[in-house]
Amino acid sequence: MDTIMELFGFFGQVPLWAAIAASALLAIAFAYKGAPLWLWAIAGYAGLVGLNAPVWLFATYTGLVILFNIKPLRRVLLSGPLMKLLDALKFLPKISETEQTAIEAGTVWVEGELFSGSPDFKRILNEPYPDLTKDEQAFLDGPVEKLCAMVDDWEVSVRKDFDEPTWDFMRKEGFFGLIIPKKFGGLEFSATAHSAIVAKLASRCGPLATTVMVPNSLGPAELLMHYGTDEQKEYYLPRLASGAEMPCFALTEPNAGSDAGGMESEGLVFKGEDGNLYLKLNWRKRYITLAAISTVLGLAFKLKDPENLLGKGVDPGITCALIPSDTEGVVLGKRHDPMGIPFYNCPTEGHDVVVPVNAIIGGAEGAGNGWRMLMESLAVGRGISLPAQSVGGAKLATRAIGDYTLIRKQFGLNIGKFEGIEEPMARIGGYTYMLEATRKYTTGGLDKGAKPAVVTAIAKYNFTELAREIINDAMDVVGGAGISRGPRNLFSNGYTSMPIAITVEGANILTRTLMIFGQGAIRCHPYAYKEIDALMNKNVKEFDDNFWKHIGHVAKNKVRAFVLSITRGYMAGSPVSGPSAKYFRKLAWASASFAFYSDLALGSYGGALKMKEKLAGRYADVLSYMYLATATLRRFEEEGRREEDRPYFDWAMEYAFYRMQIAFEGILKEIKVPGLSWAMRLAGLWGRLNPIGTQPSDYLGHKVAKAMQTKGEARDRITEGIFIPSDKHEALGRYEYAFDLISQASSIYSKLYTAMKRRDIPKGSVLNALDKAVGGGFISQDEADLIRKAEAARDDAVQVDDFSLEEYLKHTPNAPAGEGLTTERFESMVNNSND
Repeated sequence: MDTIMELFGFFGQVPLWAAIAASALLAIAFAYKGAPLWLWAIAGYAGLVGLNAPVWLFATYTGLVILFNIKPLRRVLLSGPLMKLLDALKFLPKISETEQTAIEAGTVWVEGELFSGSPDFKRILNEPYPDLTKDEQAFLDGPVEKLCAMVDDWEVSVRKDFDEPTWDFMRKEGFFGLIIPKKFGGLEFSATAHSAIVAKLASRCGPLATTVMVPNSLGPAELLMHYGTDEQKEYYLPRLASGAEMPCFALTEPNAGSDAGGMESEGLVFKGEDGNLYLKLNWRKRYITLAAISTVLGLAFKLKDPENLLGKGVDPGITCALIPSDTEGVVLGKRHDPMGIPFYNCPTEGHDVVVPVNAIIGGAEGAGNGWRMLMESLAVGRGISLPAQSVGGAKLATRAIGDYTLIRKQFGLNIGKFEGIEEPMARIGGYTYMLEATRKYTTGGLDKGAKPAVVTAIAKYNFTELAREIINDAMDVVGGAGISRGPRNLFSNGYTSMPIAITVEGANILTRTLMIFGQGAIRCHPYAYKEIDALMNKNVKEFDDNFWKHIGHVAKNKVRAFVLSITRGYMAGSPVSGPSAKYFRKLAWASASFAFYSDLALGSYGGALKMKEKLAGRYADVLSYMYLATATLRRFEEEGRREEDRPYFDWAMEYAFYRMQIAFEGILKEIKVPGLSWAMRLAGLWGRLNPIGTQPSDYLGHKVAKAMQTKGEARDRITEGIFIPSDKHEALGRYEYAFDLISQASSIYSKLYTAMKRRDIPKGSVLNALDKAVGGGFISQDEADLIRKAEAARDDAVQVDDFSLEEYLKHTPNAPAGEGLTTERFESMVNNSND
């Protein structure tokens, strides 16, 4: 009390301008730190004293202090009427039951920190960044390595299937039971191991990765593990683990793709003549991976119970059940042709299929719980399979492009020395470092029990989009070697298949524009969902508690965003020193700005925000790159701040903030804030003058490209976990062999080029100059032999596949069975064209 009185006395003695300035600074400090309301009240009294305010102003202020600080009074006079007004205006979005289930699915993890405006970086740095167990690493080094060696991507594309020994090996070694508990015969691997296995398989053969990942992703095994009855687990899980049962999961329909709630497949509960309860099912599904060879279908459908036989009402809702594929009425056997990539992707139908009611996952008690099952399982699955597949492809591209740009020569130089080539190389290497960091950070969270629906949506969308950029860049760099299909080509099948990853597990357009921010703005916000729930349930107490905290939250982030912007993040501090510190400060700046602008959008659009998909997509981009940057920082710190990794790390971080900058500019240009849209345009102008990020520099890109072409431990680490064949007659093996020889001979090449510049030996072909170089004593005979060996390997590595007409017609990989281009048809076409 004495301190407060001294403060009042101080304000009463200082000049008016000083009192106003001190009050403003105190208000900024209070808002920046999120001071409680009672402390604001005391500060307000101090300000009134400093201003020599009249008694009536003191009385008015006292009334406001009482109104806002005495909660029962505030609820009656402010919060209650405000609730009624918001309800009448339909300001806050109404949430349907299916939307509510989707929002509540899973958990809020570190994305909540990024949404807060003041992230707890100590927590972020303490989140797991896991390694594999000895058993998991042994499986990766043993069966996974062997499986990769058994499969040839080109032969799979021609055969349109794996051979029987490959199928047998996958069953025998437990590839279809990676996630199933050991007590049921599975391997019980972590999400991190599951991800690493898929990534390595993807680096060898895309269809192989898909075939393994689907039974271990959303499907019967995962649903049974979490929701099945004991009887269902004991029967199915051992059979799934051993490969005796081949599962698929039938969700997507012609009229219900991303909108799974609009599915038309239906199940009807009825009582049989034996007195037992049954389901009569009818469905029409498509895009169902492994359906044609499945023995058990996981089926999602809308359950109807007109006689309320299950006691859950006449319309229990979306339900999941297990249907043996040989049940009468089940239709299988056809295949889709997804971009010519030969994994089993198929339609399936069911016509009056009758199964006992205990086919429902979880038994009768599981009726109507299918939507929750799907949302919770997808919340995990999106963070594992497709991100892992993307990382496998990214690492392969980083390795192979590093090889190729050292091997391939144009205009007398390795093409990796051209700046035009360095630009896409920097993207390939920088993205790969960022994606691997995010893969492990995400699976670390999943392994500790988190089920972050927003984070896994971020992962699925951004991994597949960046993988698409990587494969495009790789194709540009290798040029003709990328478009000439055959056993030597490492990239054409990945390029062709990329739209598949973009499309499945939620179309990327929808994931970006609706899920990441649309779901995140409600689920991850500290108060928004609680306010909406209170409004829907007319709970004045709950609304009052959260609404006024929300107002304080907005004020805090407005001031934090302003202060951090004018100080470029330096007021935020950093939990670490060293190269990461400046990025942590920028991340705090980005989070405060994002949180404030998010609340502006919520306040400006209310329930209509869900329809502002373009704007929501830009918010999604900011949130995405804040998360990718967070994971990249975690990796760099966890791995000991390796100096040799700095080019990749710095490029990835600079790029992340550059993408945030672009998104912020779009938000401030397009957001409509009643009465304040002009202020948003001014903020946008300030943001362009004081950007949070700019493109990575050309010099930084040069360092990334150089690192990709430099043999050594750093290059091996950045591409760790992919399959690298030892056979120099395989595609990547051929690149690796030539790369190693050219790297070994680098100092010899330097001697030769120096001698040529001095005209000690003739300019031109290195091979033609070897004899004179040896004769002149510039290099030894052994060195000349190494150059000949390296040049022969170089020449072999840059060749592309060619086929005789007979071979070409035989190996046309994309023609449907029985309709390929035969020699007779080809000759007929030639004759007709000549006529």
